[in-house]
Parts: sequence; C-alpha cells; structure tokens
Amino acid sequence: MSGITRRRFLGKSLAGAGTLITLPHWSIAAEARKQTAQNLGSRCVSDRVELGKTGIKVSRLAMGTGMRGGNRESDQTRLGQEKFTELMRRAFDNGLNFFDMADLYGSHPFMRKALKGIPRDKCVYLSKIWLRNSPPFNPSGGAKEEVERFQKELGTDFIDICLLHCLTTPDWPKTYERVLDELSELKEKGVVRAVGCSCHRREALETAVEHPWTDVVLARINHKGNKMDGPPEEIAKILKKARADGKSILGMKIYGEGTLVQPDEKDASLNYVLDNDLVDAMTIGTCSIEELDDNITRINKALKA
Repeated sequence: MSGITRRRFLGKSLAGAGTLITLPHWSIAAEARKQTAQNLGSRCVSDRVELGKTGIKVSRLAMGTGMRGGNRESDQTRLGQEKFTELMRRAFDNGLNFFDMADLYGSHPFMRKALKGIPRDKCVYLSKIWLRNSPPFNPSGGAKEEVERFQKELGTDFIDICLLHCLTTPDWPKTYERVLDELSELKEKGVVRAVGCSCHRREALETAVEHPWTDVVLARINHKGNKMDGPPEEIAKILKKARADGKSILGMKIYGEGTLVQPDEKDASLNYVLDNDLVDAMTIGTCSIEELDDNITRINKALKA
C-alpha cells in the first residue's frame, strides 16, 4: 500500500469513527521509504547510512544543487523557486534526506523555502565555504562569519556538514589554518556537526584523507576518470584507505560532470562506485523530476544487484 493510499485509508477509517487525522507530509514520506526498502530488499537509495565516525545518517544519494554553479547561482537555482521546491520535495518524498549546497551556488535561501514545514531533524544539510577572494565573495579569513550567515540563509541553528570548497593544493591545512580552527570551535559548540573539504586535485585529496582534522571528504570518482583527480584505480585506493581509517567519503562527478550521458555509462559508473564500496554516499545534481527519478531507479538497481 503506497504512502498516499495509506493516508486516505486511515483518514476514511478514522473519519468513520468520528475522528479525522491528516498525517504530516514527512510521515507519509517515511512510510514510502519503508515500503520501498521492503520491495527492494536489503539495500536501497533511501537507506540511512552513517558517515564515518560522525554519527550523521544520510540517504545514499544527496540532492546536489550546484550544476554549472558560480557567483551564487546554479542550474538548480536558475529553475526558479517553484521548480526548485518541486524537485527537492520530490526527492524527500522518495526517501532522500541529504541536501548538498554551497555559498558558491546561492542555494541556501532556495532550500530554506523548499523544505519549509519539514522537521529539521528529518534533513541533513551540507554546505561549503568559498575561500577565494573574488567578486561577489569577500572571505572573512575564518569560518564563524560565513557559518553564521549560512544559518540565517537556511533558517537553522546548525549546519550538519561544513566543507572547505574546491581545494587544489596539498598545503591547504596551513593556508587555511584559521578556517580550520574556527570550524573546530564551531564543531565543539554544536553549531557544525562535521567538517571536511571538497577536493579538486589529487594532492589536496591525499592531504584530506590523511589529516586528522577531516571528518568528511567530497571526492570526484567514476569508472572512466572523467573530470577526476587521477586514474580511477589510483583514486579508488586512496578512498578505500580513507574509509578504512574512519573517514567519510562522499562521491561527486559520478557521471563525469555530464560527460557520461548514455544509460550504460551511467550504470557502469554506479556499479563501479558501489560494488567497490568507494563511498558512503554520493551527490548528483538534477534539474528535472525525470532525471531525479531516473537516478533513483538506477541506484536502486545497482544496489539490488
């Protein structure tokens, strides 16, 4: 029985008893997740997986909001609020609780409106601090000012995961020492639950997976090596070791930033990443309901296989 059918059934039954109860939107989604898991078997996209040692539990797929992102806009925000909201709500109704944002994408205020009314503890927010000084960005040199603004833009008391965005050099812990220190302080206060970085060069990735400060690493991975930081087999070794050491790995560029477009290419990449246990979860950006549904179907198929 589907979530909506169950709601109507309960409403009709309780109305007959003189009481009408309308189940909250997020409760219906939870029922749908349970039914999906039962239908698919032991693993599915809506499963909650724990990110390393953080204690944070997320769906296997995060909703990316940064396709062709820059200057505080992206393909997702360019859809406009109504379509952005429709997309995020569709994801939530299909069991996704993980939402990947960044200051660079300008997606915070869109997400605040899109998820309005859903209990905060039903969602996991990931965002990223842009570190480069270029209009319209004027970094504080730390993290407190940025995170405080993120909180206001999202309407939340805390950020689940806060990353340094787009690292490319091996010495980033020294270069951004103040940012690391302030994020650590915010983590101690519970304003941020986990910290880490997104990497866009192999040297930065190797530092990230070895450095004790890092909880979560957002890394580029697919079976072809498209838009990645090295050959897949070499990057895979780094990611496997990081996971074995307790780091959480989130995969990005699973479809090679739009270069792997054929159905068999998408399936091959998903199978490569999931069969080799290279990531805890992955983020994929979509701009339509059809793309989202296709991703969910493909990931469920790969997990079931």
